[in-house]
Amino acid sequence: MYSRRKFIKVSAAGASLAALSSSAIARSTLIKPAANYPIVISTWDFGVAANQEAWKTLGNGGRALDAVEAGVKIPEADMNNHSVGRAGYPDRDGHVTLDACIMDELGNCGAVAGIEYIAHPISVARLVMEKTPHVMLVGEGATQFAVEQGFKKEKLLTPESEKAWKEWLKTAKYSPVINFENKQHIPGNQYNHDTIGMLAIDAKGNISGACTTSGMAFKLHGRVGDSPIIGAGLYVDNEIGGATSTGVGEEVIRNVGSFLVVELMRQGLSPEDACKEAVRRIIKKKPDTAKEIQVGFLAINKKGEYGAFAIQKGFSFAVCNAEKQDLIIPGKSFY
Repeated sequence: MYSRRKFIKVSAAGASLAALSSSAIARSTLIKPAANYPIVISTWDFGVAANQEAWKTLGNGGRALDAVEAGVKIPEADMNNHSVGRAGYPDRDGHVTLDACIMDELGNCGAVAGIEYIAHPISVARLVMEKTPHVMLVGEGATQFAVEQGFKKEKLLTPESEKAWKEWLKTAKYSPVINFENKQHIPGNQYNHDTIGMLAIDAKGNISGACTTSGMAFKLHGRVGDSPIIGAGLYVDNEIGGATSTGVGEEVIRNVGSFLVVELMRQGLSPEDACKEAVRRIIKKKPDTAKEIQVGFLAINKKGEYGAFAIQKGFSFAVCNAEKQDLIIPGKSFY
């Protein structure tokens, strides 16, 4: 049994330890977690212009969530980009349907899938996150919600996209073309699409991400890929980091790819190694299919370290921080 004197000594020691721990915690919250904040990274070379727009927010001390929304709206509005946004190629029936999702540092997320007539699905996704109890709205319901929130309905099928669709209809034959996003003026198959996935860390060390696409060109009407699916096309954990994907969405969905990458980083892997392991698992499950498709992942951890890995050569990503403006980096690959 403790004596009264011994009990008082032990209690005092415990109180001192608790005070010391509290003091250490308080000090740690004042330390800037990484010297290379803020930073923004995004998939493909068209991410450069998107990063520049995001940097306008990040460079002025703004929130990562605002930065990624503003950033990905650039390719959404680009009339020469047929894999993201308003100039995207239509589905098999001539409908331009768009997908997008967004996620903030608190774990809040919103998404739209198969939305039509709305030029900026990423902004609708954010309003789903902020103004509804839901995570995802789809199809006509997503369009209706957008209109109710003040978005203007527009015809999204451009003359150029319509011409490419009609050329495709002459053969209507699907055959894979890897990295079509770098050959955007060649119409023709379910692989000729891509996304922009963007991840940012602001000056406070908070992470957010966004992903938006027009999806697979000439896809079946109603098809949804990985881009609007939290955990597949995008995932953010503010304690660990964030990840986003590119390529054939079906394979990313089957492997819950972006969530997997973040969890691998949680286990101690670097962003590049986590991306590589996620890609390796896709190849292991379907080695023959993997030879004909492209899937890649891009990730950033809480330290601001980033990396990427893809099945095939040709994938690239863009980086923007105080030292590295407009930098395009080729992602490593298995093949």
